Amino acid sequence: MKSERRNRTGTVLITGFGRFPGAAFNPSAPLARALARKRRPALSDLRLVSHVFPTGYAAVDRDLPALIARHQPEILLMFGVAPKSKEVRIETTARNVLSRFPDAARFSPKARTIAADASGKFVSAIPGMRLLAAARPQRCPAVLSRNAGRYLCNYVYWRGLEAAAKPGGPKLAAFIHIPPLPVPRPGHARKGQAPWAGLLKTAEVILAALASAAKRPH
Repeated sequence: MKSERRNRTGTVLITGFGRFPGAAFNPSAPLARALARKRRPALSDLRLVSHVFPTGYAAVDRDLPALIARHQPEILLMFGVAPKSKEVRIETTARNVLSRFPDAARFSPKARTIAADASGKFVSAIPGMRLLAAARPQRCPAVLSRNAGRYLCNYVYWRGLEAAAKPGGPKLAAFIHIPPLPVPRPGHARKGQAPWAGLLKTAEVILAALASAAKRPH
């Protein structure tokens, strides 16, 4: 048991989403991968694992429990794109609602709620103001949000908070909405590099703040 706990300490599962109807490119996928490659001093004691979900309800239900069981993360940090947002949105609440909008597998939920026997919302234990204070000095504007929408972002957030509420689950589960920034490609013009670098730095400091919060007794 002690060796399992040592292996688990410091593990962060970072997730993003792939394309979905109306969005042929989703920047949360490269952001999750890029953040998992970071090796800064503030992240040196963390084991960073990334995963990109196909944007589908079945994929979340299949992959998320398996990833948590395999990696036993202390922190679950999830990203998704908010197509109309110009800011990084640190979500604090998942709502028990479902959209009829089809996922990437063309599945449309028939139910209106995620969990029939649950309350209308799930409030995260993340220190929202601490994350916001860390993010605000960066070049990408950040705000707190109580509305993660009705689509897959809200859905994975709800499922992540469910997992965190169970014995042996992640200590902290956070969801971050990001603006639809283009990702610069090597060898191409520098247009977009500064906004992307600012977004990546914002994600990095949020991760460091989460790691710091996870070390404190709750």
